[in-house]
Amino acid sequence: MQLHDLKPRPGAKHRSKRLGCGESSGHGKTSGKGHKGQKARSGGSIRLGFEGGQMPIYRRLPKRGFNNSNFATRFCPVNLSALNVFADGTTVDETLLRSKRIVTGRWDGIKILGSGELTRKLNVVAQAFSEAAKAKIEQAGGTAVVPERASAPDA
Repeated sequence: MQLHDLKPRPGAKHRSKRLGCGESSGHGKTSGKGHKGQKARSGGSIRLGFEGGQMPIYRRLPKRGFNNSNFATRFCPVNLSALNVFADGTTVDETLLRSKRIVTGRWDGIKILGSGELTRKLNVVAQAFSEAAKAKIEQAGGTAVVPERASAPDA
């Protein structure tokens, strides 16, 4: 087989609907646009949210208050059972978790949750711990460390 022999699967390609090609085509005369009106004209589209001149809902509803979701701290949840892949005595931090693909994506920090059992003695460094997770890590003989935040330089 050569590159010039490649063809799309049968049924994958079909001719496009040709509008305005005579009455007998089934798409003649008004070309599927009905009779007159704004939507039958060229360029006759109605913008998103337009309600026919009525005051649109996004202007009728009051906009009050403050939403803090843009400033929220989003932690990546990691269960204790996921940490059993590391050997005893390992210091588990964000770079190690990302290299093992346990943590992916953009997060403000990592929170270790107490779901599952920890069978290894690990030194875990994360931005937050649940009470259960901290207790289970220390019960297994490891340590749960919250790193100090880097302070902004004085101007």
